[in-house]
Amino acid sequence: MRRNFQKIKEEKPREEFESKLLDLARTSHTRAGGRRIGFRAVMVTGNKEGKVGVGVAKGRDVAQAVKKATRLAKKNLIEFPIISNTIPHEVSAKFGPAKVILKPQRRGRGLVAGGTVRVICTLAGIKNVSSKILGRTGNKLNNALATIEALKKLKYATSPIKAKT
Repeated sequence: MRRNFQKIKEEKPREEFESKLLDLARTSHTRAGGRRIGFRAVMVTGNKEGKVGVGVAKGRDVAQAVKKATRLAKKNLIEFPIISNTIPHEVSAKFGPAKVILKPQRRGRGLVAGGTVRVICTLAGIKNVSSKILGRTGNKLNNALATIEALKKLKYATSPIKAKT
């Protein structure tokens, strides 16, 4: 006797995090047989609701490096407050030679940030912020890690006057 089983369509849970490749560098080191080529990938992952992470990994080829970096970015997520699409207060941070300052902006001002900071703020869900990279370095990895350090310093605003919503 043959049974007719219904095919159960199992849906994969929707990926709640978005990832973006921030930097890809070709690396090489010399061995006895010659140069060995590899790749270093810097990935930023965020859920656009106050969680963001940066991952750095090396691999033999681009796909392997990107996959490892994405996994590390999801592992190293940080959470911070977002109040009415902006950050609660001004914050600055330094990582190596990179210095970053983030300032809250009123609604409608938009994301005034360049390069690395813009990518991180977009994936974090910050819509109104002004930022400036003060360090002299153009290294995307150091600027990204300085931005993450700045976001780690954010606290909920504890003002005696209630904020108008």
